[in-house]
Amino acid sequence: MRFIFKTSYLQDIRLLKHNGYVFWYGLLLIAILLAPLLLDEFYIGEMAFIFIYAIAGLGLMIPVGFTGLPSLGHAAFMAIGAYTNAYLLSSGYSFLLSVALAGIISSLVGGLIAVPLKRMTGIYFAIATLAFAIIVEEIIVHWESVTGGLGGLAVDYPVILGFEMGETWQFYFICLIVLLLVLLGTLNLIRSPSGRAFIAIRDSEISAESMGINLSYYKIKSFAISGLFTGLAGALFAHRLAYLAPDAFNFLLSIQLLMMVVVGGLGTVHGAILGAIFVGLLPQAIAIAKDYLPPFIGEFPGLEPGLFGVILVLFIVFEPMGLYGRWIKFKLFLEMFPLYRKATFKRQKSYLKTERVQ
Repeated sequence: MRFIFKTSYLQDIRLLKHNGYVFWYGLLLIAILLAPLLLDEFYIGEMAFIFIYAIAGLGLMIPVGFTGLPSLGHAAFMAIGAYTNAYLLSSGYSFLLSVALAGIISSLVGGLIAVPLKRMTGIYFAIATLAFAIIVEEIIVHWESVTGGLGGLAVDYPVILGFEMGETWQFYFICLIVLLLVLLGTLNLIRSPSGRAFIAIRDSEISAESMGINLSYYKIKSFAISGLFTGLAGALFAHRLAYLAPDAFNFLLSIQLLMMVVVGGLGTVHGAILGAIFVGLLPQAIAIAKDYLPPFIGEFPGLEPGLFGVILVLFIVFEPMGLYGRWIKFKLFLEMFPLYRKATFKRQKSYLKTERVQ
């Protein structure tokens, strides 16, 4: 078992707590950088897809995992980012500028939407975000001059400094760079006063307000930052699809994003990454499994969304801490072996005294 002897307050806010983090995360980064040299083009494309999901997962984790605001409409922010990027590219804007503007516009929309929703909580907040996603989907269908309507909208290849990034490995590194920037921004956000205010609101709004935290301001800020990150993911998602259509941003995508943060582990950055890997690989696993299942099961039209729902319910009931929580338990088990006791991991209900007021 590792014990960290702290000699400075700065050690509490270090991104890498000890040399073990430096070694293993450095090794992981090297493996990711070398992946295009070792893997087939198909797998590189799937990894780029996972990177996009991870960016969107980090965006959704901010309101859902850190602020405690359940959202069922984050597919709308991806749609706003995707269509904004595609429209600006077709209007002659550069790739870097169009992606940045896509994130900014999604952020502004997120902040504006949070203004009327800031007084809502729980299921009412979730239903309101779902209504927002439906409204955005209808706007996409009917605003044909910008979105192309049901006919769709083609997306050009990204061009950076005059070079067309049409190869899969080039797009892979673009997604990787954006993911690393968003990941660094999220980690620093959590350590900042704003991040601590988000967590305080999630734990208890009464306690947070009693400490002087402006609930309305930080809820709006949480959704604005979430819209920024998810909009960036949508802009990259547009290039991954190459052709946009309204049905690409339906309710199922919102469920996939929600399942990503729940399965990965709510309230953790690792959870967003692990959830993206799980959700990114699950459709491929389902496609492979269909070849071995009986025809009446493999050809069932609602098989994929049905499995998403079942997995989501199972994790909520049996593993609420997600994949990252399970990994923490397993790592603690190895560190404590052979002194491990089953009662160590028994879940206990805990709450603040201020919550009794409710």
